[in-house]
Amino acid sequence: MKTSQVYFASSVVALLGLIATLASFTMQPKTKNSAYSAKSIYDFTLNTIDGKPISLSQFKGKKMLLVNVASQCGYTPQYKDLEALHKKYKDKLVVIGFPANNFGSQEPGSNAEISSFCQKNYGVSFLMMEKISVKGNDMHPLYKWLSTKEDNGVCNDAPGWNFCKYLIDEKGNVIQFFKSSVNPLSEDITSKL
Repeated sequence: MKTSQVYFASSVVALLGLIATLASFTMQPKTKNSAYSAKSIYDFTLNTIDGKPISLSQFKGKKMLLVNVASQCGYTPQYKDLEALHKKYKDKLVVIGFPANNFGSQEPGSNAEISSFCQKNYGVSFLMMEKISVKGNDMHPLYKWLSTKEDNGVCNDAPGWNFCKYLIDEKGNVIQFFKSSVNPLSEDITSKL
């Protein structure tokens, strides 16, 4: 074999080795890193739907109900029940909506459009956050924490559709995950308030 052929063959082998190494890094499951290193739900600061930062630590001592919401979903009428829940239990419960376009592209609008829709159609006065992703590679760190038992200590449940709910206790612990079909005013939820 000529020297140039040996050099070419060894270069190809080295390149294939490098590609395999890089592929193994991208195929590794995500481990805890700075983006997901929150030890408590109170470590998260997010933006409201109108862009104001808010720390979830300000809700210590109250329960929280976190819901991934969408404006064009069969469950969208739950906005009415979320608002009723908010009004009835606002002294001890904070309802927080997280618009997300992850399921059926049912939340395509901008934050301003979502806010206007919620006000006009349901009179929403509970806390609405800016639009985020609740699943996939761009999942928001809060939802990564909520859906990873290793982080939250309770559940590995991630939203499977719009209007899934996480109930959090007064100390920031996940109490329970509820699927979309569980109405906000159901006894499943209200009995835990």
